[in-house]
Amino acid sequence: MTDWVKVAGTVVRGHGVASGQGGNPRFPGGTIRMQQAAFAAQGLVLDSYFPGTINVSIHPYSYIVKQSKHTFRQVKWADDAPPEDFSFFDCRVILDGQRSEGLIYYPHPETKPEHFQDAATLEVLTAFMDGLSYGISLALELNPNQLLVY
Repeated sequence: MTDWVKVAGTVVRGHGVASGQGGNPRFPGGTIRMQQAAFAAQGLVLDSYFPGTINVSIHPYSYIVKQSKHTFRQVKWADDAPPEDFSFFDCRVILDGQRSEGLIYYPHPETKPEHFQDAATLEVLTAFMDGLSYGISLALELNPNQLLVY
């Protein structure tokens, strides 16, 4: 059984490319929608998750990757983008007393060409959640065997 580690976080504005809300014409409908088929072909089906990420700052903390639940190497998901490596980690999102299962979405910085996050921001995939807005507080439960918060 996993002893989840709970960390407080704040929803922060991202680049808007994962969901497509940033209006970047290279990523119509968002990068998550564009990547879903590639992940599904390798066994990770994301259909139950909202096709965008919640950017959660856990500042003043940061994290270290220990062992992912899933890692996919050299994923070619767009014609005009180089292949990237992606990892996913178990998480739970707690908002207003409600818990939602999710995944930390982690495009490896060494293969990611643009749209970087700071070291205290985690990108979360989960089902659509009412009540989300920038600046609100929520909690993440993380698997300490997968991500170490420090």
